[in-house]
Amino acid sequence: MIRLLKFFGWSIVAVFCGLLLGLSGAYLYLSPGLPSVEALRSIQLQIPLRVYSSDNKLIAEFGEMRRTPIRFADIPPNFINALLSAEDDNFANHYGVDPSSLMRAATQLVKSGHIQSGGSTITMQVAKNFFLTSERSFSRKTTEILLALQIERQLTKDEILELYVNKIYLGNRAYGIEAAAQVYYGKSIRDVSLAQMAMIAGLPKAPSRFNPLANPARSKERRDWILGRMYKLGKISEADYTAAINEPLNASYHVPTPEVNAPYIAEMARAEMVGRYGSDAYTEGFRVTTTVPSDLQELANTAVHEGLMTYDQRHGYRGPESRLPGKTKEAWATELTKQRTISSLEPAIVTQVEKNGLQVLTRTGQEHVSWETMKWARPFLNTNSMGASPKQPSDVAQVGDLIRVQRQADDSLKFSQIPQAQGALVSLDPQNGAIRSLVGGFAFEQSNYNRALQAKRQPGSSFKPFVYAAALDNGYTAASLVNDAPIVFVDEYLDKVWRPKNDTNTFLGPIRLREALYKSRNLVSIRLLQAMGVGKTIDYITRFGFNKQDLPPNLSLALGTATLTPMEIATGWSTFANGGYKITPYIIDKIESRNGDTLFVANPPSVPQGAAASDGIAAPTTPQAFTVNALPGEAPGTTPAPQAPAVAERIVDGRTTYILNSMLEDVIKLGTGRRALALGRPDIAGKTGTTNESKDAWFSGYNADYVTTVWTGFDQPESLGRKEFGGTVALPIWMNYMGAALKGKPPHTQPEPEGILSLRVDPVSGRAASPGTPGAYFELFKAEDTPPSVNELGNGTAPGSPLPADEQAPIDLF
Repeated sequence: MIRLLKFFGWSIVAVFCGLLLGLSGAYLYLSPGLPSVEALRSIQLQIPLRVYSSDNKLIAEFGEMRRTPIRFADIPPNFINALLSAEDDNFANHYGVDPSSLMRAATQLVKSGHIQSGGSTITMQVAKNFFLTSERSFSRKTTEILLALQIERQLTKDEILELYVNKIYLGNRAYGIEAAAQVYYGKSIRDVSLAQMAMIAGLPKAPSRFNPLANPARSKERRDWILGRMYKLGKISEADYTAAINEPLNASYHVPTPEVNAPYIAEMARAEMVGRYGSDAYTEGFRVTTTVPSDLQELANTAVHEGLMTYDQRHGYRGPESRLPGKTKEAWATELTKQRTISSLEPAIVTQVEKNGLQVLTRTGQEHVSWETMKWARPFLNTNSMGASPKQPSDVAQVGDLIRVQRQADDSLKFSQIPQAQGALVSLDPQNGAIRSLVGGFAFEQSNYNRALQAKRQPGSSFKPFVYAAALDNGYTAASLVNDAPIVFVDEYLDKVWRPKNDTNTFLGPIRLREALYKSRNLVSIRLLQAMGVGKTIDYITRFGFNKQDLPPNLSLALGTATLTPMEIATGWSTFANGGYKITPYIIDKIESRNGDTLFVANPPSVPQGAAASDGIAAPTTPQAFTVNALPGEAPGTTPAPQAPAVAERIVDGRTTYILNSMLEDVIKLGTGRRALALGRPDIAGKTGTTNESKDAWFSGYNADYVTTVWTGFDQPESLGRKEFGGTVALPIWMNYMGAALKGKPPHTQPEPEGILSLRVDPVSGRAASPGTPGAYFELFKAEDTPPSVNELGNGTAPGSPLPADEQAPIDLF
């Protein structure tokens, strides 16, 4: 018996020594190839790109992995207890490897003949997740054990847990416990309940099998088991256990919730970041702060949405999106799940037509649509005509119609439809080019085509101020007379005749430039361009930032036949608003690393303030300075030193823009922009634009704070309607936005530069008025361009003098 005991004793010693020698040999063999555990201290987890407004509200998140790293100190103790109860209840006592767990795994291997569980501790899982693959083999397990032992020697338990909870995959693109809490419960891990913590703690073992969305029953079973373990181990009280066990699972999928609806802004920022950093933009945890304040962006969203809805309903109801009669409510409900909400317009199916409205099925259930909200829905016949006004709900909709409804503030539903017309709005800070708001279409869900940046359309009369600026810089004055009379252009080679006309088909004869601009007289613009020369004028206009190839080299340019985007128009108009300086639009104000280090700060060329900006003399320019970007995943140790402010280049005489500004103010006071008088502001200026057959409708306008351009039209050009113009479609959108954006702000006008004179002028001749001249008014002039007296010169062709007699008749040009 004693010999048998000795035999077993020596056998155990031999096995132990064998294991020790085996492990030692494995260590000596594998250790040269083991990765450095020290790398874990500086590990860079993949974190998505996040884009914020200028007031630090989330606009968007980009990246395959949803991850928000959390420090160990911020992890709730109850979650730590839940996690350890589920994954490694001996974590505090072992040194990276738990022999009892390994023995249990070995026993399962012997009994079943294959690996069922790895007996892994949390430390071993950290080793596997950061350094190894998911291969199931003895060599990989041995390496895992050796790495775990090294990790325990070099890192604290808290550091190991922090690495683990931020790395693990927990289903639905959620990596780390903070992201999981956001995905399943829409809140931080610090704010979830004990039961919810237990659910999340149960996911590392099998994120798909125990997923609360895909397998709620299994998820609850796993959660309850973990709660039971916590109670058994004394981590929670009986009362807490009972309350948590009885709590419903109540998990649902939560996408990152933007605080600001600015998808076009988000896409612009994303594209620029990819241009800077490549694919690392999605994984390095960059925080991008844009130039867009959330309040201005929401104002722009509302203005475009309401403006297009108003235009669309003005032209009638085109009928349901589809008809689904004779279906069951279950079939209708299934159909609704296939439909997307488009810019707050929800899909609904008519289930009953009543005298006072409709009963409709929405995703939230059965609801009512009032007849009062349907009375606009005259049948659409074509762009210029509609059918008779409906007398009752049955004239508009039938059971089974798939329609659109808009939820109101009181949760009632308004009958609606998705507009076919599109629009875009761009608002810039004319002092430095910062984009303050941008809308690229009615709904990003409908189309991510950014019309503000990509839609090249003819701007019509909103382009005329560039021609007038060229004239004012070439000897013309606001009082110069130009003949508003018929003109004919004949191409003898093509046998074509062009007879440009004014939109009213009337002619006013000799007219002052100021009056011609606010009355938008086409023939005056053509004669100006003809007199100055097309080539010379194009060279002048390109200084506003336009590409020469987008400007047609013929007289039609005077009518706005260039092909330009709303952003290009707004950029050019910024020069009028800031006193003659060229700005460059930009969207990213600051880029920060995952650690909060500043990688980039915008330093845009800006309009100089003070004396340098108040005269018409060219200001010195300074090369634009930029912060040197760090390599992807790296960041400077300190915030970059302040940069010397870059100064914008003067491209137009400040006196020219001051005079032109006063002329554009008259467009608001006396011309096609008179509707904007309702804003009650003395500091706004602007110009409408409408192209042939009303295919494009524009309004561009500004004060010294914001320059805003609005475009409306169809993606495939067609008429907006016979009675639709820039002043009826685009201007209301501009007014809605600018009225709210400037609310409470004091008037902000350009300071008068040196070299400007105000003289009384004869309205008939455009010359300096003599005492007693009837109707004389004060006009602005450059000091060197003052007009002669009425009695000083006879008829001539100098700017400001009456036109020769032969200019009164039509001109044939061959």
